[in-house]
Amino acid sequence: MIYRKLTIVILALLFPSCMEDFLNVPSQTTLTSEIYFKTDQDLRSAINSTYAPLREMYAGSSPVSTNANGLYVLAEMHSDNTRYLLNPGFRATLYQESAADFIYEASNSISTFQYRINYRIIARANQTLYSIEKAEFSEGFKDNIKGQALFLRAFAYFNLVQYFGSVPLHLTPVTTLEETALPLSAPDIVINQVISDVSAAVELLPEKNAQETGRITKGAARMLLANVFLVKKNYASAEIQLKAIVNSGEYKLMPDYALVFNPANKNNIESIFEIQYRQGTDGYSSTFCYSFLPYPLAKDTVALLTGVSNPNILSNGEGFNIPTPDLIAVFEPGDLRFNASIGFTSIMTGERIPYCKKFLHHHLLLNQSDNNWPVYRYAETLLFLAEAVNEQNRPAEALTYINNVIGSSSVSIRGRAGLGPVFANTQADIRDAIERERRTELAFENKRWTDLVRSEKAVEAIAEYGQKVIADPGKYYFPAGYSPPAMAFKEIKLTWPLPADESLYSPYF
Repeated sequence: MIYRKLTIVILALLFPSCMEDFLNVPSQTTLTSEIYFKTDQDLRSAINSTYAPLREMYAGSSPVSTNANGLYVLAEMHSDNTRYLLNPGFRATLYQESAADFIYEASNSISTFQYRINYRIIARANQTLYSIEKAEFSEGFKDNIKGQALFLRAFAYFNLVQYFGSVPLHLTPVTTLEETALPLSAPDIVINQVISDVSAAVELLPEKNAQETGRITKGAARMLLANVFLVKKNYASAEIQLKAIVNSGEYKLMPDYALVFNPANKNNIESIFEIQYRQGTDGYSSTFCYSFLPYPLAKDTVALLTGVSNPNILSNGEGFNIPTPDLIAVFEPGDLRFNASIGFTSIMTGERIPYCKKFLHHHLLLNQSDNNWPVYRYAETLLFLAEAVNEQNRPAEALTYINNVIGSSSVSIRGRAGLGPVFANTQADIRDAIERERRTELAFENKRWTDLVRSEKAVEAIAEYGQKVIADPGKYYFPAGYSPPAMAFKEIKLTWPLPADESLYSPYF
């Protein structure tokens, strides 16, 4: 894949050297691959550099971009779950608005950012996998690092194939200019490579209790593999992987839903894979909770919501990931997940606006939050299991994973939410119940768009949703006198066009 940043990374073969504090210490030096991979610490630094872009992927920020390019724009705003709170006085948000309005542009900065950040992970994983064979390492360490690199490469390709369809498939480091541009590989070919990589990772990686906190584990690899099998509609294979996670005894539901997301409980017993952040001035804090606040906010309101010691007025921006009335309506009365996920606050115009509360916890300094981002949780293991079992025409068993206490947990998904059991009989009714449960349990966790595509409901659901937005713009956070652009919701596509900037460097786009 050609683009200038990736080419520099691959051709220069430079990786940041990190100290042992996992993903948290700035680069100390750089070395070429010819002399780099000689010790365990060299290899640890290489794999750390492969994880590093994940922070940018989810926060949407880097030294050259804003925090409005996060994956949530394509995964949540580009669905019926969340929208933007239009700020007519701030017009630096057109690409985010286009994503939420289902206007597809090859020049969209968010889709371009996500495309490139995934290939950055792939380039670094490929270099790690290539170089790991060229030196001797301590027993077991090599397999662990190799498993992590295979997972990360597969994870990035799974993102790319879900959001872009056919993409170039790079499996070795690029060493010449000609190698930077490859033909597009069909989605099935990319998916099969993902399955191959993750299957190998499952065999190589240790369980959670034997792995350094924050790194990929066997459980995380099984979750990714099950996710891929569900996309492929290979439900029996997905069930095998998911039941292995349950039977491992290493995971269980936290008794209180809200505690799952509290930074005091990072990498908790329910966590299978989460992106690591740390508040402070060293560049590792998370900032996405500020993107999810409605604008404009008074200084006192900012202080109340964030707890920071240096609050300021938030006026120069636009609120993103604002929960839609459709998402709000899905929550049942008394669902404890609602107050843990969604809050309401008054903006400076006097309007009371909902916002994503799930990732907002008190922290020390403005724009330096301490929240991690959950990618896979044990609750989703159970919901995936319900889906896999129901699609194999065992509806009664499927309901047990929602209604009953499973494994070593002390609560069930429904019980933890303060709700009674789901009652349904037919496979179709249980399929709908699982979809609703996923939408409330996993709200704002970047699941909604891919869930709609996997269930083959995306076009129908978004067309209906788009009609509602167009018919009543005020209900969907447009100020009086404003409405969606004329091109909004005209065509619902399942993938994004490949980035226009990349077509300048490849004859295959």
